[in-house]
Amino acid sequence: MKSYKVNRIKTTELCEVDFSKAETGKVDQVRVESSSHHPPTRFALLHDTKNLYLRFDVDDQYVRAVHTGFHSSVCKDSCVEFFVRPDPNHGYLNFEASAGGTLLLSYIEDWTRTPNGFKKFRLVPEDLCRRIEIFSSLPHIVDPEIATSLKWHLSMKIPLSVIEEFTGKVSCKTDSVWRSNFYKCAGETSHPHWLSWSPVKELNFHAPEEFGELRF
Repeated sequence: MKSYKVNRIKTTELCEVDFSKAETGKVDQVRVESSSHHPPTRFALLHDTKNLYLRFDVDDQYVRAVHTGFHSSVCKDSCVEFFVRPDPNHGYLNFEASAGGTLLLSYIEDWTRTPNGFKKFRLVPEDLCRRIEIFSSLPHIVDPEIATSLKWHLSMKIPLSVIEEFTGKVSCKTDSVWRSNFYKCAGETSHPHWLSWSPVKELNFHAPEEFGELRF
């Protein structure tokens, strides 16, 4: 099982986080359904006991971002994703952000697929989503697609209080272990691809039994 150590820092502003204090994780498990474009993608995750600080760095090409509303289908754009399950007795949250910084966020308790999404899930209300700080190095809309090579990054400051609205109290104490996965996708670009940190057995990112470990 993949494992990632989440280091602790002092509480700070998102723009001032020193992500060099984090381990570097690689989103490098490529699904066979992908095109020939497999953009090198790295992530860094830190915490201060009250917030998670997350950054993705992508060496990309064929970048597009046109979904702009909360909970729109950002996975069809150039997109990075963080799925996290702090407690095996509860569901997980899927933080999905387009390259332009648009967020989709749900709390999913039963990930059995249905015509409407999943058997049991809730979209996180917009007022809670707005408590999550997001910064992208790219404009909110990227259209037409950028076909040339470029580097971009996206970072988030996620209050644990947002997660706790759904899972109850969570802990980042030393030796705490959560389950998680990190993804890079671009379902409706000219070169679609689906990459993960912890490998998935099929083209389905909603498989918490295949998540890796976050160790605090």
